[in-house]
Amino acid sequence: MPEPFTQEHAGERLRGVYGGGPGATAAPTAVLLHGAGRGSTERLLPLLDEFVAHGCHALAFDFSGHGESSGALAELSLRRRFEQAVAVIDARVPADGPLVLVGFSMSGQTVADLARHYGERVAALALCAPAVYAGEAWDVPFGRGDGEFSEIIRRPDSWRRSPALDVLRAYEGRAVLAVPGTDAVIPPEVTEAVQEALAFRSQFTRLELPDADHQLGRWLGDHADERRGLVSALLTGLGDRGWTATRSWVAKQLPEGRTVVDSGLLAGGWSSQMRRLTLDNGTELVLRSFVKPFFRQHAPGLLGREAAVLALLADVDGVPAPAPVAVDGTAEHCDHPSLLMSRLPGRVRVDGEDLERRLDLLAAQLVRIHRVVPEERPRTYQAWTGPEKVRGVRGPLWERAVDVIRRDPPPYEGRFLHRDFHPGNVLFTGAGAELRISGVVDWVETSWGPADLDVAHCSTALALLHGPEQGLAFRERYEAHGGLGLADGPDHLYWRLLDALAYCPDAAKPAGPWRELGRTDLTPEVLAGRLEAYVRELMERYG
Repeated sequence: MPEPFTQEHAGERLRGVYGGGPGATAAPTAVLLHGAGRGSTERLLPLLDEFVAHGCHALAFDFSGHGESSGALAELSLRRRFEQAVAVIDARVPADGPLVLVGFSMSGQTVADLARHYGERVAALALCAPAVYAGEAWDVPFGRGDGEFSEIIRRPDSWRRSPALDVLRAYEGRAVLAVPGTDAVIPPEVTEAVQEALAFRSQFTRLELPDADHQLGRWLGDHADERRGLVSALLTGLGDRGWTATRSWVAKQLPEGRTVVDSGLLAGGWSSQMRRLTLDNGTELVLRSFVKPFFRQHAPGLLGREAAVLALLADVDGVPAPAPVAVDGTAEHCDHPSLLMSRLPGRVRVDGEDLERRLDLLAAQLVRIHRVVPEERPRTYQAWTGPEKVRGVRGPLWERAVDVIRRDPPPYEGRFLHRDFHPGNVLFTGAGAELRISGVVDWVETSWGPADLDVAHCSTALALLHGPEQGLAFRERYEAHGGLGLADGPDHLYWRLLDALAYCPDAAKPAGPWRELGRTDLTPEVLAGRLEAYVRELMERYG
């Protein structure tokens, strides 16, 4: 049975319970944090017992103004919730003891605050129907629903400025996001933003609970199988930060006698996590893992196609691509669908130095890709948007642009397409006259289609990265290096807009990796402005 405790902090008496026997001395401690309103420890007791049954220590307590703790809810704030949680953890958990943080609703924010505070001690975290809040709300007392705190959190999209999202984006341990089928409290945009942040670095799992509502603490208390599933998912591979199965699989793919001695995340990935693996003889490999639910669902096709394309390109001069080592597209052996491949020299460049030279090299490289003639054609290209999918933009310009892609696709001569060719997927070495392309990566979308489509995709990226004029000029660079058969006028405009409109309504969404590489100037406002200017110029030039 859990033992009750009282923690004095800043004039308040915080009531809680603690479970876990002496046999679990070295085990992690699960810290369960209830939500706002009528939330309390009582509804979390079945979940606490489940952690204890799995060999963990576990504790839960009532924030001030809740349950059996003293204080007034109106005087509580996000800062005070964080400070109270720190006081309880520091008093009840050994100073070097690993933590498993579980937060419900408002405590999604508190878990992020604790993850920032405790750093690598946080071995795993679970966010259950979580909320995150704008930074300016952190110090403000909650009040009674009509004060400053309520005004801040009710501002449209104020949560997008939450520092919690940056913390979750940097977190590299085990993470589970529990999502109820019906949630009348947390907007789906918040849930997706939290997922996007967690999937960037953590060993992430999205746990769907289709029969549950927002009150997940209470619901899990009544559903033993799902409660057990949450705890099992959170604790799987905990000693390896959730990567036990993948580590074992990788070890079996290495040459006899070789071992991995170091690893680290590579910057620049968006659809997947990319890790550098260094072997004991200095050889470096790259591990691609699909952790986002959408890409995980389509991983067998994506990774199988990439492995096949990399094998094909091994015999092609002028297209430097990684060599495939092994693939587990269904996650039969790994924690996530994965592809292991060689690592190429060089780095991604999205800065302004040597820009003209880099753009010419990009154009020449794309021409060489389009000259590849495979024995077996890859799949026909897939459009990444359509007139019915363009959202979030209004006005005559956008209406005319959408009308352009309502037509049937223009006829084209098929080419071998990279399909995701842009500066983020190209590696460079050297500088000045010695600048060279040393690698082209990310071949999961390789397709058969018009050369215009690859030109369009790279052009849109250049417009966002370096300004509309660079995006507009890329066609001329491509043709100057012997580019193959681009369409003219309205037909070329179709392909350009089919790509550019895929960035609506959020041109900033794929720019996260660019900011990670130092382009902090690429704010959502800057990117939205560049996309609009680029579309306007396209309409004037080709319309």
